[in-house]
Formats: sequence, structure tokens, C-alpha cells
Amino acid sequence: MRTLERYLARQIYGATGFVLLGFLGLFAFFDLIRELADLGKVEYHLPQVFSFVVLSMPTHAYELFPVVVLIGTLYVLAHLASNSEYTVMRASGLSPGRAGLALAKVGIPFVVLTFVIGEWVAPWCEEQAQKVKMRAMSSMIGQDLTSGLWFKDEGAFINVKEARQTNLLNGVRIYDFDADYRLQRITLAQRAEYAGKGNWRLTEVMRTHFTTEGPRIEKQPQLEWRSRVTPDMLDALIVRPERMSAWALHKYTEHLAGNRQRTERYEIALWKKLFYPLAALVMMALALPFAYMQARAGMVGVKVFLGIMLGIFFHMLNSLFSHIGLLQNWPPLSAAIVPSLAFLMAAIMMMWWVERR
Repeated sequence: MRTLERYLARQIYGATGFVLLGFLGLFAFFDLIRELADLGKVEYHLPQVFSFVVLSMPTHAYELFPVVVLIGTLYVLAHLASNSEYTVMRASGLSPGRAGLALAKVGIPFVVLTFVIGEWVAPWCEEQAQKVKMRAMSSMIGQDLTSGLWFKDEGAFINVKEARQTNLLNGVRIYDFDADYRLQRITLAQRAEYAGKGNWRLTEVMRTHFTTEGPRIEKQPQLEWRSRVTPDMLDALIVRPERMSAWALHKYTEHLAGNRQRTERYEIALWKKLFYPLAALVMMALALPFAYMQARAGMVGVKVFLGIMLGIFFHMLNSLFSHIGLLQNWPPLSAAIVPSLAFLMAAIMMMWWVERR
């Protein structure tokens, strides 16, 4: 049994690694094409573009890992079945239960690797990638300070007290300076909403002008503010829940709960972060029934294509249930675990069906 497990592990690890490299190369190419559209803006040149693309790879690896494991495992099992190797294994006493146990042992390193990448590697690399682009394109400065989020836009420094969404900011302070760094005016707004094309709509505005005659204060219900700051740029400074580490999500959820604010979105992201590594085992269980299908039932390429479709469907379902759970006020645990449970049940039903045949 140990010899068989080592053989399966060697085959699955090799196939999964090859598929992962292929997907990362494909996504890196797409990222490169997208980033070339901004090439030459301010100081965003080829070194910065390549740095951004390379630093984005761990995030792609984390998001793609269950799909990659499914395709790699499915390819190996389908290939063994087409060569009648799996038939020999079954004749040697490999029952479905023992085969599932062997795949579970092979999949444990995948679970650990997914957790490590998602908890430490991907969040750090994503943050560094966004900083590289931000520094090159806008020279903005972002800091995690108790006073909120700070960044620079040409001759102005902007402070945002709260930003749950990149297109909606609360508690905005804008400090405008002249060419000699003398403070010209301070603009306070309760809210700023992005209107498109570099325009923000400020509401409940109080503006203080500093003139030679002294400060002058004016209040306006609304004011248009034009800035190079866009929601896409703020993505680099405002960490989205899906890309935060589990520990950071836990601490931020506690902070929101302590301030009597809604925590559902962050709780769903936290539970997804905890259960997502186990999706690799679910994908391997889903691939197991394909080993019991005879070679005449379909070519290896067809089965791999089916695996790709299943992986894409799982990825879409995982995202869909997060949004549905948030809209329907489902328990965060349910919204996070239902897709994996659904695919696990599908794997069990497929195994039951092929065994009955």
C-alpha cells in the first residue's frame, strides 16, 4: 500500500505542478497585457510592470489551487485507467475506500501549502505588488495609522477616516497646499462618492480658505472634487476581505463587532479562508470516480476538459454563495462551506453511480 501511495503521490504532484505552472504562465500573460496599457504613465515602466506581474502570481496560485489539484489528479487517474493500470491496482485489492484514503494522504500537503500561501505569502506579495504600481503611477503614500488612511494627490494630502468600499469614502479631509507648501484650504466632507472620470461627489462639505485677510469658512451640501485618485488606485491601500489573512480578518471582525458595525462580509471571508484549503481534498475526491470509468467511455483529454469545467464551476459557485449569503443574511459558516459540501456530495454520488455500474 505504501508503494502504491508513493507512486500516486509522485504522479499527482508532478501533474499538479505542471498544470499550476501552465495556469500561472497564462495568468501572468494576461496580467502583462493588461498592465502594458498603463506602461509609460508617470514612472510606470517595464521593471515596475514585471515586478507587479511576478508579485501577483502567489495570489493567482492560491485562488487556482483547488482547480489545479482537480485537473492534475483527474489527469493522473484517467491516464492510469486508460492504460489499465488502475484495473491492476483494483485487482490487487485497492478498494474505493482505500483509494480515497490514499488520495487523502496525498492531498494533505496540498492543504498545508494552500493555507501557507493564503495566510502569509499571497497577502504580503499582493500588498507589495500594489505598492510598486502605486508608487510608480501616482506617488501616493498610504499608511495604517490610527487617524485613518493617508495618501497624496499632487499638491494635496487626503485623509480618509473610513473606507469600506473603494468608491465610497467616509470622513474625508483634503489639505491643499500651494507650490511653496503653504496651506491654502482644508476641505472636510462627511462622504465622498466616485462619479466617474476622475470626479468625486462630496456631501456635507465645510471648506476653510486661508487668505491674507484671515481664514474664511464656507459650507455646501454638495461639491464636485476632481482628483487623480480612483477606486482602482484605492484598491492598493484598502485591503479587500478576500485578500486578507485569516488572522487579520479575525482581528478586524472583532474591531467591527466592538463598534457595533456589520461584520457579515468579513465573517464569510474568514470562514472561506479557513475552509478553502480543504477544497483541495474535495477536488481529489471528485476526481476519483473518473478512475473507475473504462477507457472506452471517453478519452483522457475529454475527462481533463470536464475537470476544467468542474473547476471553473466550483470557483464561480464559491464566489456566488458569498454574495448570496451576504444578501440573504445567511450564517457566515453556511455561505462559506456550502460549495465544498455540494461538490463533496457530488463526488460521493458519482462514486456510488460508477460502483453500481
